[in-house]
Formats: sequence, structure tokens, C-alpha cells
Amino acid sequence: MSFELPELDRKATQEAVESALERYRLFKYLTFEEREASITASTEVRYHGPTNQTSDQTGDIAIFNTDIQQQRKSYCERIERAVSRLPKMEQFLIEERYMCQDAEYLTDFAVYCHKFQPPISHTYYGKIRWRAFYRLALNLNIAVTKTAELDKT
Repeated sequence: MSFELPELDRKATQEAVESALERYRLFKYLTFEEREASITASTEVRYHGPTNQTSDQTGDIAIFNTDIQQQRKSYCERIERAVSRLPKMEQFLIEERYMCQDAEYLTDFAVYCHKFQPPISHTYYGKIRWRAFYRLALNLNIAVTKTAELDKT
């Protein structure tokens, strides 16, 4: 029995992983604004709708608030589990460059020159980052294979 790892489209896979990590940062560091029920009467004329439908505004809002918070929490936990399974160097790179609160303001240069002790070269940093992206993409099921790209055209 043989098993071959898929050949990934580097650019599309990198974009997919970076967007997943950006979404992680949004969910992790931005607070969720809960919806509230409107209790003020409206002066707008409302015409009668179908009589067989009931509306529970408070129930719908409560369900929305709990569902969205749970989805955000489970997404963050999924990303954190995937990153924790990476080897130490790759895990360190992803956490320092993409998962911290200031990730939008960090550059790759700042990470490989200042965060790694001792500093590493740009090419070695690129190899570590690609291996981390490859593993994360497969683990999170967001990998873009080259054969999928050929099928689209």
C-alpha cells in the first residue's frame, strides 16, 4: 500500500491558510456584539402577514447569540489544535507571525531576525513557513491541489 501526499498550488494554498489565520485573529481578538431585542413600538404601518407563522424575536436573538459565539470559539479551538500539532519551529513561526494580536503589523523580516534566537536566514524561514502552511492546509482541509486547479480551467 502506498500513499502519496498531494502536490499543492503554493500560492492558492498560502492565501487559504493566511485567510484562515486572519479569520482566527478576528474571532479571537474582537469582541462579539450581542444582538438585543427591540422593545420600542414602531410608528411604521405594518400590514398583516400570513397567520400560520409565529415569530419569537427574543428566542431567535438568543439562539443567534449563543450559536455565533459557539461557532467562533470552536473555530479558534480548531485552529489552535492544528497549530499545536506542528513541529516546534513551525509552531513557533505560525504563533509569532500569524496568531498574535499584532500580526498585521509584523513583517517576515521582523520574525526571522528578531523572534528566532539565533536569527535564521530568509530562505530557511521560507522553507519552514511553507512546511507549516502545507501541514496546516491538509489538517484544516483547505489545501488547494494542482490537479483541482487544472480541472477548473
